[in-house]
Amino acid sequence: MNSDLDEEAPAAVSQQWAAIDRLPTLERLRSSLFVENIEESGDGKAANVVIDVSKLGPSERRGLVEKLIRHIEHDNLRLLQKIRKRMDKAAVAFPTVEVRYRNLEVKAECEVVYGKPLPTLSNSIKSIIRDGARLLGLPSREAQINIINDVSGIIKPGRLTLLLGPPGCGKTTFLKALSGNLNKSLKVEGEISYNGYKLEEFVAQKTSAYISQYDQHIPEMSVREALDFSSRCQGNGSRAGGRKKPKCSESGCRCLHEAVNKHVENKQTWFDGHNTCLFLQAIALEGQRTTLQTDYILKILGLDICADTLVGDVMRRGISGGQKKRLTTGEMLVGPARALFMDEISNGLDSSTAYQIVSCLQQLAHFTDATILVSLLQPAPETFSLFDDVILMAEGKIVYQGPRTDVLEFFDSCGFKCPSRKGVLSRKDQEQYWHKTQQTYSYVSVDMLSRKFKESLHGKKLSEELAVPFDKSKSHKNAINFSVYSLPKWALFKACMSREFLLMKRNSFIYIFKSVQLIVMATFTMTVFLRTQMGTDLLHANNYLGALFYSLIILVVDGLPETAMTVARLAVFYKQRDLYFYPAWAYAIPATILKIPLSLLEAFIWTSLTYYTIGYSPEVGRFFRQMVVFFAVHFTSISMFRFVAAVFQTMEASATVGSLSVLFALLLSGFMIPRPSMPIWLKWAFWISPLSYGEIGISTNEFLAPRWTKQTSGNTTVGHRTLESRGLSFDGHLFWISAAALFGFAVLFNIGFTLALSFVKGKELVDKASTKKHDVSPLSPTATSSRGRMVLPFEPLSIVFQDVQYYVEPPKAMKERGFSQKRLQLLSDITGAFRPGVLTALMGVSGAGKTTLLDVLVGRKTSGTIEGVIKIGGYPKVQRTFSRISGYCEQTDVHSPQITVEESVVFSAWLRLHPEIDPKTKFEFVKEVLETIELDGIKDTLVGTPGVDGLSTEQRKRLTIAVELVANPSIIFMDEPTTGLDARAAAIVMRAVKNVADTGRTIVCTIHQPSIDIFEAFDELLLLKTGGRMIYCGPLGRHSSKVIEYFEGIPGVPKFGESCNPATWMMEVTSASSEAELGIDFSHIYMNSALHENNKEVVRKLSTPPSGSKDLHFPTRYSQNGWGQFKTCLWKQYWSYWRSPSYNLRRWTYMLIASLLFGFLFWGQGKKIENQQSLLTLLGSMYSSIIFCGINNSSSVLKYISTERTVVYRERFAGMYASWAYSAAQVIVEVPYVLAQSLVFTIITYPMIGYYWSAYKVFWYFYTMFCTQSYYTYLGMLLIAITPRFPVAAVLQSAFYSMFNLFAGFLIPRPQIPKWWIWFYYVIPTSWSLNGVLTSQFGDIEKEISVFGQNKTVIAFLRDYFGFRRDMLPLVALVLILYPVLFASLFAYCIGKLNFQRR
Repeated sequence: MNSDLDEEAPAAVSQQWAAIDRLPTLERLRSSLFVENIEESGDGKAANVVIDVSKLGPSERRGLVEKLIRHIEHDNLRLLQKIRKRMDKAAVAFPTVEVRYRNLEVKAECEVVYGKPLPTLSNSIKSIIRDGARLLGLPSREAQINIINDVSGIIKPGRLTLLLGPPGCGKTTFLKALSGNLNKSLKVEGEISYNGYKLEEFVAQKTSAYISQYDQHIPEMSVREALDFSSRCQGNGSRAGGRKKPKCSESGCRCLHEAVNKHVENKQTWFDGHNTCLFLQAIALEGQRTTLQTDYILKILGLDICADTLVGDVMRRGISGGQKKRLTTGEMLVGPARALFMDEISNGLDSSTAYQIVSCLQQLAHFTDATILVSLLQPAPETFSLFDDVILMAEGKIVYQGPRTDVLEFFDSCGFKCPSRKGVLSRKDQEQYWHKTQQTYSYVSVDMLSRKFKESLHGKKLSEELAVPFDKSKSHKNAINFSVYSLPKWALFKACMSREFLLMKRNSFIYIFKSVQLIVMATFTMTVFLRTQMGTDLLHANNYLGALFYSLIILVVDGLPETAMTVARLAVFYKQRDLYFYPAWAYAIPATILKIPLSLLEAFIWTSLTYYTIGYSPEVGRFFRQMVVFFAVHFTSISMFRFVAAVFQTMEASATVGSLSVLFALLLSGFMIPRPSMPIWLKWAFWISPLSYGEIGISTNEFLAPRWTKQTSGNTTVGHRTLESRGLSFDGHLFWISAAALFGFAVLFNIGFTLALSFVKGKELVDKASTKKHDVSPLSPTATSSRGRMVLPFEPLSIVFQDVQYYVEPPKAMKERGFSQKRLQLLSDITGAFRPGVLTALMGVSGAGKTTLLDVLVGRKTSGTIEGVIKIGGYPKVQRTFSRISGYCEQTDVHSPQITVEESVVFSAWLRLHPEIDPKTKFEFVKEVLETIELDGIKDTLVGTPGVDGLSTEQRKRLTIAVELVANPSIIFMDEPTTGLDARAAAIVMRAVKNVADTGRTIVCTIHQPSIDIFEAFDELLLLKTGGRMIYCGPLGRHSSKVIEYFEGIPGVPKFGESCNPATWMMEVTSASSEAELGIDFSHIYMNSALHENNKEVVRKLSTPPSGSKDLHFPTRYSQNGWGQFKTCLWKQYWSYWRSPSYNLRRWTYMLIASLLFGFLFWGQGKKIENQQSLLTLLGSMYSSIIFCGINNSSSVLKYISTERTVVYRERFAGMYASWAYSAAQVIVEVPYVLAQSLVFTIITYPMIGYYWSAYKVFWYFYTMFCTQSYYTYLGMLLIAITPRFPVAAVLQSAFYSMFNLFAGFLIPRPQIPKWWIWFYYVIPTSWSLNGVLTSQFGDIEKEISVFGQNKTVIAFLRDYFGFRRDMLPLVALVLILYPVLFASLFAYCIGKLNFQRR
């Protein structure tokens, strides 16, 4: 019947397979047998069901994977073995890729900077001048840095290779070079080939996969959705119908598909009782939107428990850091690439999880012949032993490449020997490992080691292999990919469209908020310009024009948030674009299409609410024509802001250019300065402003209506005369031309958006350490003990916790999966004690609750319910002053980016050390901490933004520790202090931590993947399991003997191997899979153990205060008094601002360009007042300068304050200062910059426009602009303080700007504002600014002018038309200065009271 049917298959199963065999070929390909385990069927019999694999739903797929893989490591091995057996029977081979590199060199061109290369304002201006000089052909000062130096080698398929080296040695650059993802600005020499094909002859990004060390994901997507999208874009489950040749990017699935086909053709069946055949068919199936591959990868990476959880970000709760790291790995593993280059994939993972993942990679390499090169920082010995080959790098050179088993032999030949109980990777300092006692030790350089390797047997063998060219004829037809994308264009479009639609739903709050905001604004507008208040005469025609122009402004400003939302997505887009997931158009077109209904909705809402209530011409056709123009304007606006964001990429630059674009468009649109009044050489600019066409369309649509045909003097109608006064006198047919022009602008901007996404180089995440030598200097074993250490006075304190419980509200996804309880418990019955002088390790698998426990003990949780007792030194913990005696090194390294390493530590010391310690001692202590943590070599380096500039990951981690150590706390909590560090850097950090613990402090560290010597540096261990339950709390013992003895005493637990890392062994034997296999609960065993009883007794003793002791009491919450806090915060803000050219230089550039634009556009019109229109034109210049210069300041400050807010949260929790001290410093530091802006504006615009020269008038002009810029800046700060995240603030700002615009007194003067809104006119600050600047300039001019056909003096016109009087100027001056004070005070209050960080 079936030649290879398992002999043990029951008769019923054989009959079912026979029935499947008789099906038509296509149907048989989709049919398989689902085998249910006997114990799960409920009736003691196996239930085998024939199913259609193409119709597997999400729950069925998850169930299948759960049945196949219970114990990840063992069951995955068995599954891959069965698949390989199946492939061998079908005589189908997996494609293999051999990667060769010969004489590879990577160089970078760098600019030579003398002195401290800090990005201060002065240095930035010098750099701009140098760049200008370079463009003119003048010589520049540049230097070349070698990142990779002449390396050669082979990465072979079917072998798992480990890449080792300290941070800064060039590992990331090496991996990117091999995978074809290197930055194009770097110069590459040498040759890289895949199966004999040079890198430029095929598409490397589709043949291989580079997995970055940086976790870049869209926070609004769930883990499963992110993997499904990645799988879809890489070709898994795609249908290749219509293609002449199959795409090789789907090579893995195609091989499985070929194997299944051959078995079907040969009438072969494979039964193993474990659903492997079903799995194979489901993986190979084409035409699926979501595949079983996603569920498989989720399972082997341990992400199945958070598959439906949103990724999240800093301000939104999501998955943990370790889970994000695994998601980054899974995003590429889910694809079919045959060569994997993986960069530090274990950062943030516990040793058990890291071992599990590397074990799966080993199985993948061995059973599917994949080529895998993995870079790791601190692999445990067990993890290290999984690798077949090792590449060791240092200073851009390879010092060893060959079998892992021979690496010790090579170094032994060089004179170095690894001692017992020392991981092979723990090579910190040369001299302590020198074993040739008959020879005097001398330092062996990297060049010498590299040369010795080339002369060794492995080096010579490698050279011989490289000398023989790869035979291309042996390359599998699907191994090398020559196609750029894995899917046809339509499939790519659909994939991106579905994702954009999903993200639109996830961001529905923002769009709903915008719509509600628009409704509110429309309500304001229609009640201000109410039809019952206005007639169809010349006077009120200006109000109708003002209402129309205001509508345009509203719809343009409503597009501003598009800049922030686009910039936020760019990092992920560039990553996926460079990996060839999809082309730029596939992202741009769906993003554009989905905005069309939104623009249509906004235009419909605005027109429907305002058209008839304001009293426009009551004709249905004109109603819809106005809506069409508004739709076109809104769509053009968001298209323009998207284009700007794609070109300039950063929020600061995009906001500045976006503001300038709006300013140009509005100034040149013909409303604020009529087209006839423009300088003759600038009139052409009217036709390049999109808003000109919007203004033409809506004004002709309204004022050419029959109701405006009333004749005036001069034999013209009211409508024509109104249009003529603004230079908008056009025929009606120009309406459709204007509408077409607007849509043309929208198309042009979207084409520009697509081209910018295609060709503009993305901001690359770089580790600065990769371009310089490792900063940790060689340290002898006696270095720290040879010199005396400064110990500041402190009081040793213990911390005890008894029956601690922590509950949170269960996530929505859990409720949807059937979780019925009202509370989710994350910590359960945690009891223990941390004592002075004892270094305690807090360990557990990812998600066990380690960080949660630290947050609870420290008091950092902002949500959830905490129960239990926490005591400090035997007394109840007082949260208000707990920060005075404690320090908390958080897992995320949050620091102000624009100050140096030394300044960061000094800032912490000045605010947290006891005020009685003199400044000299503080400086000495800071210097010692920098030396202890080995930061003294980079003390003048800017901290920078993670992944963009400044410090590397491990330098940033050491800075986090230094900032807390310098506070001289009695109790220190450290959350993963060694994550992101290599073995040597981790040993340095933990050596420093151990030294601090020896002074009598209480130190607790959560730690992942510790090496043997780091793990055994701890005195005690607290071990948690999933669910936040304790399974061990006690001493480690010498060589971890106590921990080993405890767990070996539990029946069934495997014995400890002498070559094992105790930490890895402990995590492995207590894992959830081990519990399931042994049928025991380690937490239950611990709770009933003698160890637990001993711990309870220790807790009971330490809960009682020692005799003669007294409760800790601090007269104040903070170490420094208010003045000291303010001075220190101001000092930090001063340097931070001075080194923020991206913020300050750009807003100054905006002010300079805007000032010149105002000057040229309104050139010499300051005294040319002949009629009401000339005065209104000058008012337009004042109004536009007040509105748009202010808006730029407000929008520019949003990003800066948003970044600083996360730092403020950390520093405030640490008890450094009161919120008001930071707020006051933040407010004061803005003053000189705003003063300078206002001065520049006055100096440029005042003489160019030609206002009256008088010290009094000049001062008022300057004073008004200064107050205006100030309150706008402080408004931006306030918006960040009252909103949970930056995009929401970006949306909310448009509402404030619209109100400031509507009630400024320009679009509708105060006397014409309805009485129910007049109070709001006085509340809006821009009305006072406009009053001050206009009245101070023209409030004393007695000249008569023509006003709507009558003669009036300028004074009378200002009084009658605007309601401005000169005698009110003192009140105006007072109110203007009060507004900055009010907004600054509100900012200080809100930043102190509102906390949007969810923990």
